[in-house]
Amino acid sequence: MPAPSPASAGTTPRRRAGRPTAAVLDQTVITKAAVDLINRKGYEALTMAALAKQLQVAPSALYNHVASKDDVMLLIEDHVADLVDVSAFETEPWDAAVRRWAWSYRDVFSQHTPLIPIIAVMPVANAPKTLAMYEAVTAGFRRAGFPQEQIISAVVALEAFIFGAAFDVNAPEDIYDAGSLAERTPNLNAAVDSLAAQGHKRPTDVAFSLGLEALISGFGALLAGKG
Repeated sequence: MPAPSPASAGTTPRRRAGRPTAAVLDQTVITKAAVDLINRKGYEALTMAALAKQLQVAPSALYNHVASKDDVMLLIEDHVADLVDVSAFETEPWDAAVRRWAWSYRDVFSQHTPLIPIIAVMPVANAPKTLAMYEAVTAGFRRAGFPQEQIISAVVALEAFIFGAAFDVNAPEDIYDAGSLAERTPNLNAAVDSLAAQGHKRPTDVAFSLGLEALISGFGALLAGKG
């Protein structure tokens, strides 16, 4: 009687030589791995070698899809921008559209705060989804009659506020507790106690709403003055 083959003996047969039937990597997989790596270890930990290790592939396999770390960062920039809701600029009044965009923007980056110092200063060239976001926003400002020469400045001002607010979402609730020096800060203590007495479950949301509405009102005054 012939001896059983390795397959019939319960061992796994070797894969045939050649390309696998499905791609191991694609840009989506690479982007998610890179975002995870930065969120866990910081931007400095993102190298092509570290990314390949996280993906459990040889660096040469990674270079088949992205040429450099800069290419990876473009993918990340686009990935995050694509999560931000700009749809209201096509369907709602300017102030409502800015409001929805800003809240969405803050919520997205509050989950990716390690990316803020990087993306906040990244050029948008060659990042199609990022460019689509800014095109929607600037088009909305322009349709509303906002002074053309002030549109970019207004967007930058909003982004500066949004990025700071995204960090604030993750701040400790007792960040303004004066501790053993409380007797030196009666006005601060009274303001903190007053906020707590209102029973707000998420004071960061209250702060964001207050600041955002102030910005929208100020920009609205520019629109009114232009008219």
